Amino acid sequence: MARTWFITGASRGLGVEIAKAALRAGDNVVATGRKHADLKASLGTQSGPLLTLEQDVTNAQQALSTAAAAVKHFGSIDVLVNNAGYGHLGFFEETSEQDVMAQYATNVFGLFTVTRAILPIMRAARNGRIFNLSSLAGVRGTEFASLYCSSKFAVEGFSESLAREVAPFGIFVTIVEPGPFRTDFLSPESLRFGATTIGDYDARRNQARAAFEQRSGKQPGDPVKLSEALVRLAGEAAPPLRFIAGSFAFETANAKLTQVKSDFERWRELSLSLDYS
Repeated sequence: MARTWFITGASRGLGVEIAKAALRAGDNVVATGRKHADLKASLGTQSGPLLTLEQDVTNAQQALSTAAAAVKHFGSIDVLVNNAGYGHLGFFEETSEQDVMAQYATNVFGLFTVTRAILPIMRAARNGRIFNLSSLAGVRGTEFASLYCSSKFAVEGFSESLAREVAPFGIFVTIVEPGPFRTDFLSPESLRFGATTIGDYDARRNQARAAFEQRSGKQPGDPVKLSEALVRLAGEAAPPLRFIAGSFAFETANAKLTQVKSDFERWRELSLSLDYS
């Protein structure tokens, strides 16, 4: 039986590939994006298994209306992919309050808004799969990406908690943690930089920006393969809470876990001494 996928940020990048993979698997797809013309350009003319809808994930009323339209058209929403997001790069001291609010409005609060609109549908059906797109940046913090990393760490904590809340209803949550994949993520459409500069950061800022620009189009991860992997996970009886995506992410995340364990053990005696005697 065909499943119905609801995918945010489906007009480009990984969102497009996930939509295409689900369609190839014979499933229905509700592809949402901020501009209907972009969805049409990326996915083609709307047809039987494909419904394209304009949606700004920061708009709560729009989230409710698109969810309702999806159910009216296909009868259910079985798989939610919270993919919409962008990266704000820059040193924290050079960011503004507006930068912070904009980053969280899309990457965190937008994800909350869409999830809140669709959870009642899944809960009523006692069935559902939620893929929340985090990042290797949600596992390991890096300089020049403090806002983006913090937004993805927030997605991780939310998703881990949500998974426990909705498990009794037959709903599974999987946190997807991709490393560098060859999408348009490093393009101007997906990245933003703060306007403020501080002299002490000049050399490192120029070096960091150049490193990101040089990696664009050379990322090792194949977005088609990742999309096919998500289709497979959607059919698993017991999908993972976390799915680390790509060899770079796998190796880097393991190194982070080793470092965390080392810190725990180094300060073990002091940590354990803090209870009442």
